Amino acid sequence: MAQWERLMQLHSYSQQLHELYDRDALPMDVRHYLSHWIEKQEWQRAARDPDFAMVLFQVLLENLDIQHSRFVQEESFLMQHNIRRYKHNFQRYQDEPCVLASTILWFLEKEKEILQSAELDEQVQLLRVEQEAMETTSQQDLERRMAGLRNEVQCLEHTMICLEEQQDEFDFKYQTHKMEAVADEAVKKNQVQLLQHLVNRLNECRKSTLSDINKLLDKADDLIDILVKKELVEWQRRQQKSCIGAPDNVCLDQLEKWFTCVAVCLFQVREFLSKLEELVGKVSYENDPLKAQKPGLQKRADALLKNLLKSSFVVETQPSMPQGKGPLVLRTNIQFSVKTRLVLFSEKALNMAESQSGGMVADFRHLISLSVTEELHIIYFDTVFELKGMSVDMLASSLPVVIISNSSQQQSAWASILWFNMLSQDTKDIRFFAGSPTATWLQFGEMLSWQLLSATKLGLNKDQLDMIGHRLFGKQQNYNTFKVAWSKFSKENTPFTFWVWFDGIVVMVKSYLEDLWRDGLIMGFVTKGKEKALLKKKQRGTFLLRFSESVIGGITFSWVETTITGEPEVKTVQPFTKDDLSQVPFHEIIRNFQILETDNVPENPLLYLYPNIPKDEAFGKYYTEKGGEDSPYIKYFKTKWMFVSKECCFLFQRNTSHDCSTSFVFEMCVFTKATT
Repeated sequence: MAQWERLMQLHSYSQQLHELYDRDALPMDVRHYLSHWIEKQEWQRAARDPDFAMVLFQVLLENLDIQHSRFVQEESFLMQHNIRRYKHNFQRYQDEPCVLASTILWFLEKEKEILQSAELDEQVQLLRVEQEAMETTSQQDLERRMAGLRNEVQCLEHTMICLEEQQDEFDFKYQTHKMEAVADEAVKKNQVQLLQHLVNRLNECRKSTLSDINKLLDKADDLIDILVKKELVEWQRRQQKSCIGAPDNVCLDQLEKWFTCVAVCLFQVREFLSKLEELVGKVSYENDPLKAQKPGLQKRADALLKNLLKSSFVVETQPSMPQGKGPLVLRTNIQFSVKTRLVLFSEKALNMAESQSGGMVADFRHLISLSVTEELHIIYFDTVFELKGMSVDMLASSLPVVIISNSSQQQSAWASILWFNMLSQDTKDIRFFAGSPTATWLQFGEMLSWQLLSATKLGLNKDQLDMIGHRLFGKQQNYNTFKVAWSKFSKENTPFTFWVWFDGIVVMVKSYLEDLWRDGLIMGFVTKGKEKALLKKKQRGTFLLRFSESVIGGITFSWVETTITGEPEVKTVQPFTKDDLSQVPFHEIIRNFQILETDNVPENPLLYLYPNIPKDEAFGKYYTEKGGEDSPYIKYFKTKWMFVSKECCFLFQRNTSHDCSTSFVFEMCVFTKATT
């Protein structure tokens, strides 16, 4: 199916399509009526080859004439007028057909991006629907089983009442029979037969009640198994991932509701068993099933309840320092906080005013860590739960923490936390790094994306992850089969570890570039080779923003110029770091950037943000009110120099005799000699 036809079917993306064609560069009518012809042409070649571009330009005008004739025949006056106006507007490309070719190519690329976004959304939505359907089905099934358990308890409560009434009837008649002196043997025999009938019925009712309790405990056992081995484990895994930036839901309210339901039912069963103990104390007989079976049921009910209660004591908020990078990294002699929670609630036992959620919460805010080595450690919390004659020792443990003695260890400690919680589902495996497993590319890319997502609300796309894969493994067609080792992530120094480089970018983006990153203005993760390949296809002044590959926490920009021979040439400035961005916003650097060349008026070479967005349109909303000589940052611009990359020296070499790496200065910041 043709690209335009596919776009026409994307009803949910119609607004994006309208916004794309809400400009005169390529009217939507022209794109629509000439869609088949437009999509068959080699616009990339035309953007570089003026002769070929001129041929396509002439054919485009001819096609417009054909369309005009068609609308004349159809007596469509409005479309005749529009086509005539479009043709007139295209005449401005008579001397610059390559610009028209680049413009049409840009529109086609933006269309592809819309299609790719739609396809990705469709896949994500499909997965989400499937996952939500599975989760919804699972939760609905669990809710039904919970409702069934509550219904069983209510039925058993009614059974207990009936059992007590039967026993009272038997006991009354038995005591009456004992007190009466009946002489008539026939009457006495009838009374004995009646009492035997009553005791037989009582015995059957006792057996039935015990059987019902046993069945109820079976259902409770199954539910506890689901809650403890599935729902709680899944929550703990979500908590692990959320600790390293994943947008997972770690709310305990639903889990607390389920735990409470089962706990309340089991406490009621214990009350039923106590009532049976009371009944057997009043009336018993030979082969009484209560005497034989009640102790076993009591033991089983207590064991189930204790298992549930012990599992319900969890660490709700993992240990963290107030000024830490993230949870689970603690510094010696620095206070940290951690919150534990009992994931069940009983109105009769707890004061709701003590907790906003109604649950039992303990918040440890002033713990002091011990001075220990940089290894994985677990913090344990123990308490005793007492209610209705039951006493249960409870123990909860944190996820493994790393304890550091100096802030310089923070970065490497956080790397350990990321790696552990990305890969290990055994939350007590403090020997994890004795033989750390490798990460699949999917796991690794997802974890990296979470770092930016949690910091800026925008993660990484596939192209950006491919650049990271290129950095780690070289250029490959696909990285899905690759695995990342712990040593490659945080141990190999070339000249610094991958994690140090990536974390430096995350910190820089969060501190100085969050809005630009979130608005998609920073391509960021792109290799120098890919950067040049992209820019050389674009018109003069097109630029993009990318992160430095050799300077930690650095961002640079490159743009395309045209040499005296007419060839495109890409130029790059040395990276801006936090020292610069803390003095002047990056968008103001882009806005006021100028080349200083002997005997020439300074000019800003940055005209269009890749692929073809006018600079002021892309960054205008961030500008301060005043620019140029009136800019509040003008002192910085006039007192700071920076060097251009070696690629730039060839254009201006005739104007200077200096070393090529220091030939050209910009009204910006001083940087090291090496470029990225």
